[in-house]
Amino acid sequence: MSDLDSRKKWVKVVKIEDIPILGARVVQAKQEKIALFRNSDNEVFAVEDRCPHKGGPLSQGIVHGKTVTCPLHAWNIDLQEGCALDPDVGCVKTYELKMEGSEIWLNLEERN
Repeated sequence: MSDLDSRKKWVKVVKIEDIPILGARVVQAKQEKIALFRNSDNEVFAVEDRCPHKGGPLSQGIVHGKTVTCPLHAWNIDLQEGCALDPDVGCVKTYELKMEGSEIWLNLEERN
């Protein structure tokens, strides 16, 4: 695959300063919403904006470390893997991100 072909799946979505620290922004991609989270270390993560438990909006949850707590039933979701932490079970799709300067690019091909 050429470099040009590999860049086609990447879409520029926001600048890092558009995502509040310990907060989220939502982007619409295809037929689902993707939540972009920024933690206190300025790390950014992208996951499907739907809790695996009852479909709650993860983007409205509380970010702590590399985890978000669902606002509906307090499930904790690992933002790197997209999976609920014990004792809960279930996963959401995760998406690869890259930074170019302050711009955040999203790979629209889900990781899991």
